[in-house]
Amino acid sequence: MRKLFIDTANLDHIKKINSLGVIRGVTTNPSLISKEPKQNFDALIEQLASFCQDSRLSLSVEVFASKPEDMLIQARELHRALSQAIDPDLLHIKIPVGFEELTVIKQLSSEGINVNCTCCFTEQQLQLAALSGSKYVSLFYSRLRDFSGNPPEVLRRTRGFIDTNGLDCEIIAGSIRSQGDVSGAWENGCDIVTCSYSIIEQMTKHPKTDVSVAGFLRDFNNWIGN
Repeated sequence: MRKLFIDTANLDHIKKINSLGVIRGVTTNPSLISKEPKQNFDALIEQLASFCQDSRLSLSVEVFASKPEDMLIQARELHRALSQAIDPDLLHIKIPVGFEELTVIKQLSSEGINVNCTCCFTEQQLQLAALSGSKYVSLFYSRLRDFSGNPPEVLRRTRGFIDTNGLDCEIIAGSIRSQGDVSGAWENGCDIVTCSYSIIEQMTKHPKTDVSVAGFLRDFNNWIGN
């Protein structure tokens, strides 16, 4: 099953896109949160968690600590606080990939805390994160292409690795910049694409759609007028 998430911390955008019936989750990160009007961090993410709970949407919230030992503490705190507002099965704590960070992922997973391993650029990073217990592994699709990487090939190889090993892990493609990125990710084995409000809006549009609708209405109105 292929799924679409929205990548934002803007509650109004989440509500609007959710009303279309096309998303199954929300992903956030510190940069996205920083784009929102300055407010209490805990209050903001609790609002997101409450809405996701009511709408049965997955929610990923990222730690902002830089040291692995602090990430572990912060991840537990986030999970404990947000589990009051959202079903823990819907909540995923984002941990950036890294050598020491894999220990954090393994520990959190052993405690029953869902992990979304983020900032991945290679199949090896994705594969190791999946082996460590991550429920989601996130590839930065377009950013990888910026470095002359091949995102579709990375997705295909990671898909094969996860399936061959029977791992309980889904692949997310983030850093999406076009409609073509969405289709390309899904076609190459990605379970979930997460993208901005604007990309989702663009996916509904085509110049010929507008021309066709206008033509239908013109022809019908001419017929009615006769």
